[in-house]
Amino acid sequence: MKAVLIHYAKLLGSSFLLLLVVITILFILLEAAPGDPVQSLVGDAPVSDQFREQLVAAYGLDRSVFERYFIYMGSVLTGDLGTSFTTQTPVLDRILGRLGNTLALAIPATVISTIGGIILGVMAARTRNPWVDTGISGGAVGMFSVPNFWLGLMLISIFSVQLNWLPAQGTASYGQSGIALEHMILPLITLLTSQFAYNIRVMRSSMIESLGQDYVDTARSKGLSYRQIVWRHAMPNAMLPMITITGYGIGLILAGSVLVERVFGWPGMGLLLVESINNNDTLVVLGVAIVITVCILIANILTDIVYGLVDPRLRARFRPKRSEA
Repeated sequence: MKAVLIHYAKLLGSSFLLLLVVITILFILLEAAPGDPVQSLVGDAPVSDQFREQLVAAYGLDRSVFERYFIYMGSVLTGDLGTSFTTQTPVLDRILGRLGNTLALAIPATVISTIGGIILGVMAARTRNPWVDTGISGGAVGMFSVPNFWLGLMLISIFSVQLNWLPAQGTASYGQSGIALEHMILPLITLLTSQFAYNIRVMRSSMIESLGQDYVDTARSKGLSYRQIVWRHAMPNAMLPMITITGYGIGLILAGSVLVERVFGWPGMGLLLVESINNNDTLVVLGVAIVITVCILIANILTDIVYGLVDPRLRARFRPKRSEA
């Protein structure tokens, strides 16, 4: 038990240090980026020198970069991500208002791409028909090679413009609130396609490797059917890499949501990030990046926990060693 606690304490510590590094790098990059935060506060209106000095002093922009960095880091550690330059509202409130829309796409995309990738990967690995394997594998390579922003534009062109079957923008029809299912279909397909294809390839390779192990030959010599060998023996071992891939895929899906939300006008964190970059609202940009990083770190920690529960080799590492007689 002590070894387990030490392991996860180290994992939490390394995750915290990684978060600090990410915040530091982003803070430096945004400080070096061109743009005028004061102009973001007032919009297109002309600003007198006296008023500009007042705004600079009010927002602490007259301090040195090092002072602003340490002040910002202290605020972040207390849960305060600052105030948006453009809307004068807390950054955290703006992000939380968009987080639900992003998760409404990211969670189904992760679930569908994982389950679908496992099913098709197993089918490609166990089939005796080379045409089925070639079709599934080739289709996965093709889907993985398509950029998600291009796929989104093509889906809009076909299903929204030409066929007029599905809406192209927003979360619901005009005058309605919430998220409508028909508005989710196109952005969800766009977001999950690349990860879905990658999961197929990984599961297929892992399943083929598992079917070639000695324990499969032993199970076959005992007279077990091919179905029993696949699902009872090969499948559990082939699933281990998929646990890691799923945690890694959450980060890819969250990163891919930036372009997908921009293409479909989906009001999530990705679209908020793009809008904030265009408006030079650096605190919102930093806040969105921090929240996305925290989500990815939490996903990685949960992946490590699940992997430790499933893989007996990792459980054995933390068992107390028996004293030698």
